[in-house]
Amino acid sequence: MSFIEDDRPQKKATHEIGMDLSMMSVDELKSRIELLQAEIARIEAEAARKASGRLAAENLFRS
Repeated sequence: MSFIEDDRPQKKATHEIGMDLSMMSVDELKSRIELLQAEIARIEAEAARKASGRLAAENLFRS
């Protein structure tokens, strides 16, 4: 192993829906699960933030 290989930036894990999983190791699959769970949490938080803002706007105009 050379120093050049160590200095290369690591490719960020990505996931495509429906991609072939058969060649992935158990550790890679677990990593994908963690990645997707984090993304779900991020999306849910954004949806909650937007719903809260919408509710506040609706309440403002109802008054």
